[in-house]
Amino acid sequence: MTNIPETGRTPRVQTRLVVIQILVLSLLGTLGGRLWYLQIREGAAYAKEASGNHVQQVVQPAVRGSILDARGVPIADNETRLVVSASRTDLLKQKDDGKGVLTKLAGVLGMDPKEVMQKVRLCDAKTPQPCWNGSPYQPIPITDEATARQALQIRERSEDFPGITAEPEAVRRYPAPGKANTAQVLGYLSPVTDDEIQQAKDTDSPYLRSDMVGRSGLERQYDRELRGKAGVTRYEVDNLGRVIGKAKSDDAEPGSNLVTSIDSRVQRVAEYELNVAMEKARQQYDKITQENYKADSGAVVVMEAKTGRIVAMASAPNYDPNVWVGGISAKDYKKLTGKNSDYPLLNRAIQGQAAPGSTFKVVSTAAAVQAGYVWDGGYPCTSSYSVGGQVFKNFEGENFGPISLGRALEVSCDTVFYGLADREWKRDGGINPKKGQPKDWFFKTAHQFGLGKETGVDLPNEVTGRVPDRQWKLDYWKANKDAWCKSGKKDGSYVEKIAYENCLEGNKMREGDEINYSIGQGDTLVTPIQEAVIYGAVANGGTMYKPTIGKAVISADGKSVQEIKPRKNGRLPVSKATLKGMNDAFAGVITRGTAAWKFGGWPQDKIALHAKTGTAEVYGKQTTSWLATYSKDYTVIMTIAQAGTGSGASGEAVRNIYSAMYGVQPDGSIDNKKALLPTPEKNLPKVRTDGTIKSPKVSKDPAKDIQATPSGSPSPDASQPAATTASPGTGNSNTRRRRRRGGSRRMLT
Repeated sequence: MTNIPETGRTPRVQTRLVVIQILVLSLLGTLGGRLWYLQIREGAAYAKEASGNHVQQVVQPAVRGSILDARGVPIADNETRLVVSASRTDLLKQKDDGKGVLTKLAGVLGMDPKEVMQKVRLCDAKTPQPCWNGSPYQPIPITDEATARQALQIRERSEDFPGITAEPEAVRRYPAPGKANTAQVLGYLSPVTDDEIQQAKDTDSPYLRSDMVGRSGLERQYDRELRGKAGVTRYEVDNLGRVIGKAKSDDAEPGSNLVTSIDSRVQRVAEYELNVAMEKARQQYDKITQENYKADSGAVVVMEAKTGRIVAMASAPNYDPNVWVGGISAKDYKKLTGKNSDYPLLNRAIQGQAAPGSTFKVVSTAAAVQAGYVWDGGYPCTSSYSVGGQVFKNFEGENFGPISLGRALEVSCDTVFYGLADREWKRDGGINPKKGQPKDWFFKTAHQFGLGKETGVDLPNEVTGRVPDRQWKLDYWKANKDAWCKSGKKDGSYVEKIAYENCLEGNKMREGDEINYSIGQGDTLVTPIQEAVIYGAVANGGTMYKPTIGKAVISADGKSVQEIKPRKNGRLPVSKATLKGMNDAFAGVITRGTAAWKFGGWPQDKIALHAKTGTAEVYGKQTTSWLATYSKDYTVIMTIAQAGTGSGASGEAVRNIYSAMYGVQPDGSIDNKKALLPTPEKNLPKVRTDGTIKSPKVSKDPAKDIQATPSGSPSPDASQPAATTASPGTGNSNTRRRRRRGGSRRMLT
């Protein structure tokens, strides 16, 4: 009888159990080893591969908010266009890096293949415009002017155009040529760069790769408010790109609308009058240079005197901002930035610096009063003023005898200010003042007037101008001494003599320096916006305001309104009595002074105007024309480089701007029905919940506003009647209908 263990297991069964145990342990060991291999040894590689089975984002770009004028008229909005774009990622997958596809695309679009290829290359330090400065993973627009037929060709033959899309998109729209241009004020857009995305990543306003951002003007200053927030839908996808689920969705939030204090009708008049003034100046003969005036650039600022709000700001030469939409061509870029372009991208109202000429005498007069000189004193207005063998002449050699400071402003007598500045220079210790001795009233007062620093206008890249005081002269001498000493000659040319003198004592305040400075000549530089602030302060009783263009930020549905209130920048260092004297003198400039010949017949008893003319001499160039004016409501500053005298080049144009605003007719009568802006606009346009706009006030007959043509000015284009209902988010009603039919492009990132 076979012995059976107490467990009831036969040796055969036990052998089988041992084998099974070994197999199980082997399987567990193998599984554990495999898990270690997958998760530890090759974990990083598989994690990278598994990331394809994660989340992808579909971006719905936000509609950018509109920029509106004070009456609610859009001066920058959006419209739907057929945009043809190229994906660099897809193009680079092809053997020829997509050159064949782009060449075929150029044929369909009627473009030069070279231009198309330039648009898709990436910008770097060695690559000139045009090029793509946005993300390389974002579709790059080739053109936003594709026809429906061209778009259909591309979409129906998609196999011939891999990486190419043709979709309706909302793109920026600026005023068309012939309307209020406002180019330098508005600015332009371009794609966000990778660096900008990284810099803004942890802020409360991060960028998406699809974003277009403001590069200049109001588009840049108020970019955050205008940009809105793109919609993002997140999908779970596998490693083949197949959607396996929806993770999360954030709706797009349209950008807010920016209401400005610009009046597009006055803006158009200002632009027109500036251009006409420049054209007329070019027809005038300069006796000094023996050739016609060049009149190559200029600017106009129209500002509310009591608030600092900008009603119009024109700069010449100007340009069409629409050239930036959809990517700028090499030809257009060269026109805007080339050596022969006259640099139209510059906003000369805030970036144009020039010697102010006699308009600076408002500062010198205030300085003289602060230094203790009596307003009604008898100051000799002689035909010339001699210092150390050098003769400083009065303009055209005029001689008015002993006159007051007010009369000196009225007739713009240079020699009065020469004498005052010379006396102050001597009182301050001359060329070698003792430490702490100089009062420097003429320089101190200029700084108190806000010169030598930014006004704070809500536009980017404003320049400071220059007050050439003792510290500036010392710094400038240190920077240029070696060059002056190398090129200077005691008996050389005029330039060589100046270099020689600067080498020896360019760090010191010389007698001639302060004399020149007193009439706005020499190294003094100001901008038109600085002059607007100063003369606006004289007009309103002494308060200097921070100039502003933005008036309010209103949400797309009109429910949120954030007003931008006027802000004070300080006060002029003058008494009420001095201000009254200045006002009387500047009124005299209009009626019997240096501007009287341009303002004859003006209804001064009803609309009192005040002015100061300026003619600034620049070595090697023709004189710069300045005309600073104000009424009880507005300040108007005009300057034209290389155009002659202040009143001669700018007087008629400035008069026409006032005529348009107040409705003054050529015979001196006032037609209120034709007055564009007899008083500043105080109310805001209303944005309704559907995005349409209601003007703050509606003319009884809007057509009369558009037909006003004072003194030869153009019909002030309002872009739309005052009671417009244009959508700030999407352009006009036709644009909205096109968008509903075509939809907006979604981008997978």
